[in-house]
Amino acid sequence: MLVRQRHAAGRILPHGPVDLLRQIALFAAAYYAYRLTRGLADNPGVATAAFNHARDLIDIERTLNVFIEPSVQTFVSGERWLADIASWMYINAQSSITLGALAWIYLRRNPSFYFVRNMFLVAFGIALIGYTVFPTAPPRFLPEWGFIDTVAQFTGVPQDSVTVDALFNPYAAVPSMHAGFAIMIGWPLARLVKPKVLKVFWASYPLIVTFVIVATANHFLADAFLGACTAGLGALAAVWLARVRPAAWSFRARAEQTAPA
Repeated sequence: MLVRQRHAAGRILPHGPVDLLRQIALFAAAYYAYRLTRGLADNPGVATAAFNHARDLIDIERTLNVFIEPSVQTFVSGERWLADIASWMYINAQSSITLGALAWIYLRRNPSFYFVRNMFLVAFGIALIGYTVFPTAPPRFLPEWGFIDTVAQFTGVPQDSVTVDALFNPYAAVPSMHAGFAIMIGWPLARLVKPKVLKVFWASYPLIVTFVIVATANHFLADAFLGACTAGLGALAAVWLARVRPAAWSFRARAEQTAPA
């Protein structure tokens, strides 16, 4: 019976349960490191710096004539259905969509998973440095600019409630890893899926998420740009790591999925 169960697990899991547990442990460790930055948010000095940094970003965007966030939110808020879709997307983009995409790549396109994993972990490590040295309040904390917390309206639960606050760092806006994760999921999936409609969707996914984070007043455009830069650095690091272990850590397009992991 035990042998039969092992064979069944082998058919489902590309490298068995030990490898799966290893990947889960790596991502769990990354989240735990993020939780450590959450503790910094309770420092009053961090909160003051976060609001100052948010206002600095507004000044920079206004100087560059790209401060369009209030206009985008005004439009979305006037279309309740669009605001609800954007809020749903914001909640799920960083959770069920990203985790589901990673699980699919691991199970169905496993030779490419380790490149994506390395890209994620490096980019997330860079993001944690950003959250620590440059805490930034999201636009929804600045109602004087006309920003509305559409996610709180959608769920009925304020994002600064005790439950939500315990799980997430409210000042982890720079870089936007909603944007970063969208790029690191969208780009691989656009290459790995077969249907053209899905290729187009995943190629467009980073732009959709950028619209969502602005429309819900959770990030500035500057946050999204810095999130894209962080994802780019993660990709460069993954390319370098692939040279160290090309057979295990290289990204392989769909046609090359038979390559050994």
